[in-house]
Amino acid sequence: MTHDILISPLTAQAFAPFGDVLNCDGAPDKIINAGLCGRFHDRAKVDVGDGRVGISLFRSELRQLPYTLDLVERHPDGSQAFIPMSMDPFLVVVADNDLAPQAFITAPGEAINFHRGVWHGVLTPLSGPGLFAVIDRISEGPNLEEYHFDRPYRVIFDD
Repeated sequence: MTHDILISPLTAQAFAPFGDVLNCDGAPDKIINAGLCGRFHDRAKVDVGDGRVGISLFRSELRQLPYTLDLVERHPDGSQAFIPMSMDPFLVVVADNDLAPQAFITAPGEAINFHRGVWHGVLTPLSGPGLFAVIDRISEGPNLEEYHFDRPYRVIFDD
């Protein structure tokens, strides 16, 4: 038997306990490049502890809804940002310290940054294989914990 999790739109306020929403909402902080570019400055807190910042590329398989959530993971030593390299929305699953999951859907072009130690689902593109730039901690030693749910959750849109 599964439990249902309803998908909500991603908002900065709802996501704040888990991380940062990276988008271009509002006016740019600064206009640069001879007035042809708006800079939306310092949108995420990158936390790498005693490691260094790394930029990697992740290619993830297409996922379907309803999505079966049976695993979450976290990175105790640093934050992890996922920046889609397309304008396709993707599913974001997070869980509090009691491992109660919540699900969000990004708007086209939005990215997210999980704070250090936040339980989260795996990359879940919904519109084809996903290619993401990932900014996270690079260091020796493990920085990954996984939790497998005894009973999976079913992630769905509210009808």
